[in-house]
Amino acid sequence: MKNLLLTLLLVLTAGLAGHLRAQGQQKVIIFTGRVLGGKQAEPLPGAYIFIPKAGKGTLSDNSGYFALPIFPGDSILFKYLGYKDQYYIVPRRLMEESYSAIVLLKEDVRTLAEVKVYPYATLEEFKRAVVDLKLPDEEARENLARNTDSEYLARLAAATPMSAGSNYRNFMNQQLFGRESAQNRSSVTMSPFLNPFAFLSLFRDVKSGRFKKGFNQTYEAPRENVTRQDLLNQSKN
Repeated sequence: MKNLLLTLLLVLTAGLAGHLRAQGQQKVIIFTGRVLGGKQAEPLPGAYIFIPKAGKGTLSDNSGYFALPIFPGDSILFKYLGYKDQYYIVPRRLMEESYSAIVLLKEDVRTLAEVKVYPYATLEEFKRAVVDLKLPDEEARENLARNTDSEYLARLAAATPMSAGSNYRNFMNQQLFGRESAQNRSSVTMSPFLNPFAFLSLFRDVKSGRFKKGFNQTYEAPRENVTRQDLLNQSKN
């Protein structure tokens, strides 16, 4: 019985020693490769390569290349913004001192909910801003109304000097229809005081008392009789 127990103890001791010797003989392997992503398999610079069991990792360079010391059977995590996480398990039975692989990550497409941003703290401020809002063409309409006002156009016409064409037209009108025209040179202008019909109308107005009733009335001249100087004086006031 004692011999049997001694034999079992020796066998277990030999097995444990062999296992420990096998673990001590496990070599470090250099894991190299490139991290690619997308439909065009473009290099992913700055990809994160991490070994969760060992708690260490590295980053890929501008061409997606990386180099990381590992042990056979390690599980390696690859992460990159905009792509799905991917695990890569290194084979356990590796006799070589290096191991290479190309890791292709898949895009992680996510549709976010619509977000509306308003430059107002509360809904009441937003409503008040909408009520006080001025339309883009409101200023243009005000300028149009001001520039097409009849009073403004009359003052503008009176203050604006005549062009060469207007001067020529005025000269020709004076020659044809003015006081110096050929038609009016042979005629004599009649004075209103020598007109008997005017005197008759004056006597009727005096007799009816028209001047007593409305003598202090201010009569405003029609628009077409306003002179250029009158408009200039009005604009100055």
